[in-house]
This record gives sequence, C-alpha cells and structure tokens, in this order.
Amino acid sequence: MYAHDEPGVQWTQLPPAELVETASTALRMLAEPGRLRMLWLLSGDEYDVASLAAAVGIARPSVSQHLAKLRLAGLVELRRDGRRALYRARGGHVRRLLAEAMNAADHHLHSIPDHD
Repeated sequence: MYAHDEPGVQWTQLPPAELVETASTALRMLAEPGRLRMLWLLSGDEYDVASLAAAVGIARPSVSQHLAKLRLAGLVELRRDGRRALYRARGGHVRRLLAEAMNAADHHLHSIPDHD
C-alpha cells in the first residue's frame, strides 16, 4: 500500500510543522550513501559495529558516528547483549521507506514509468 492510498491522508493540507521537521531529519540521514547501506543491512538483521563496518567497508569509528545519528533520527534501535551493542532498523516503516527509495531510484535509472 502506498502513502497516497492511506485512509485519512490529506494531500491538500500541510502536515503539522513538528511532523515535517521529524520526517525531514530522517530523510537527511538517508542522504548519505554509507548510512543508506548500513540501514539497508540493519533492516534485515542485527549487527554490532565491527560486523557492520566489515559489511559496508567503512571504518568502525565512522560506523559508530553514523549509528549515533541514525539513532537520534529514530531510524535505528540498540539492544544490549551483555557487553555487545547490537543495532537494527526500527521496524516496518523504515524498511518500507528504504524499499520505496530504492524502487524510485530503480525506476529513474532504468526509465521505468511511475506507478499511479
């Protein structure tokens, strides 16, 4: 289901400013390719910093900084397992946001017509 199919969504009225600001912050976090790759992987499984760094090819200190930003934006959550910190995407909304962004990019790159 697409957002425009959601019951109660009023496309002719602006959403509240606080909602727009929070959504804008989340989208800014996705504007960096490394964070986008990390969030993609975190949507499928939990990772610690070292494993995520190895998977995306980014230095561990940078991964830690990216994860902190993603947590502040509400896109990633942390779970402690003893001394290990495990990260994952915050659920279905994040996964659908990533999937839609990738689908839109695929349509653009391959000149696929947009959906109605």
